[in-house]
Amino acid sequence: MSRQLITFQLGDQYLGVDIMAIREIRAWSPATPLPNVPSHVRGVVNLRGVVLPVLDLRHRLGWGMTDPTARHVIIVVRIGEQLQGIIVDAVNDIVTVQTEDMQPLPDMGDTAAQQFLDGLATIDQRLILVLALERLVERAAMADAA
Repeated sequence: MSRQLITFQLGDQYLGVDIMAIREIRAWSPATPLPNVPSHVRGVVNLRGVVLPVLDLRHRLGWGMTDPTARHVIIVVRIGEQLQGIIVDAVNDIVTVQTEDMQPLPDMGDTAAQQFLDGLATIDQRLILVLALERLVERAAMADAA
């Protein structure tokens, strides 16, 4: 069995998300900040009348803050019942990964990698970190938003 992923970059890192979770890919537009939200939530944007939370994926993964420019992209994904935007540096490609080519994460204790990743895949000699989207959003935040 195979799985299709959209791959994208955060700096030199290549990540992927299941293509079925993607709703759209849009150019960067500044987010309106909200008070008292987690530091990885950059704010909200208006997507054709829908208020969309925008997450700084780099910050959420513990790799520092994103300083968005016109070159950045917002990938709109469905996490649970809510649409969310995630800021990435660039979108690369659609790839097909065979289930047997997915590798589990090595056991490194309770790390952010274990928390936010589904596994690893090697595509064209490049290691792709496969995101577990549902784990990017805190459970309390998901319950409040619903």
